[in-house]
Amino acid sequence: MNGHSVRVGIVQEPPVYLNIALTVEKLLGICERLAEESVEIAVFPETWLPGYPVWLDEAPKACLWDYPPAKRLYRYLHENSLEHGGSEYSVIAEAARKLGMHVIVGAHERDGGTIYNSTFTFSPDGNVYSRRKLTPTYTERVVWGMGDGSGIFAVDSPYGAIGGLICWEHWLPLARAAMHSLDEVIHTAQFPTVHERHQIASRHYAFEGQCFVLASGCVLTKVDMLAGFDSLETNDMEVRTLLDSMRDGFLMRGGSAIIAPNADYIAGPVFEISDTVVADLDLRLQREGNLLLDTEGHYSRPDVFSLTVNTEPRENVRFSSKKN
Repeated sequence: MNGHSVRVGIVQEPPVYLNIALTVEKLLGICERLAEESVEIAVFPETWLPGYPVWLDEAPKACLWDYPPAKRLYRYLHENSLEHGGSEYSVIAEAARKLGMHVIVGAHERDGGTIYNSTFTFSPDGNVYSRRKLTPTYTERVVWGMGDGSGIFAVDSPYGAIGGLICWEHWLPLARAAMHSLDEVIHTAQFPTVHERHQIASRHYAFEGQCFVLASGCVLTKVDMLAGFDSLETNDMEVRTLLDSMRDGFLMRGGSAIIAPNADYIAGPVFEISDTVVADLDLRLQREGNLLLDTEGHYSRPDVFSLTVNTEPRENVRFSSKKN
């Protein structure tokens, strides 16, 4: 580790909903501001680019079979999803390099005709790491495909290993065990909003893994959502009516928090405020906590339990040829 502390920031400002170009512009401005505050790791919530699909749970007709407005809404989301090597991808990567900052952002990732719930870690050395949510939860399966074991990894940094899971992955016991084996120092727990159940999962993860947890949630009101959609200038009133069918007020309440290895809050949780939660982490606390608990070391029983993780990327079609 380089020194004993690192300054981190969790962004819970709303995106420009469904508009990836304007949301990336907003991301760049936020990162520049955080760099002036000496933040070295900036975390954005689950699918912040360009916004969590709240309509799945809030719009009564969103999941009707073969419903034209829902299909067009999926198309708008697909068109505004992040793509490996695309222009928005490259712009964020360059900003992370220029600012000397780890930028960890949840994004809709498009690959062919499918969208994935992904986390992208843009590192200051120019490398970009990505992983896909293993199992979309409940109605999320309407819009997202499944990830695979290639997303079980941690990123090396001067502050130790940085890993992460997305939302309900924190209730996959074997996924937690696999991530704990990577000796995470900092763990990003990305949610659409960090309500009480998610707070419990995040604090539990911090103690079980003896790591710092950055629990990241977004604030979003119905007004924010409709303004973002209007910025696309689609003039699609049927889709706008579908979105407008959701309840008024806060659709996501934030709840971002920074949690120590002993499960205590260092900062937050902060609700219903468009803000950034910033704190300095004393990295020495991780090893002090290992006196009590190390699930990969002295508090493990490899003679009784074992876990095999398949980290091979899964592909549906593979082409091969024999040379004569």
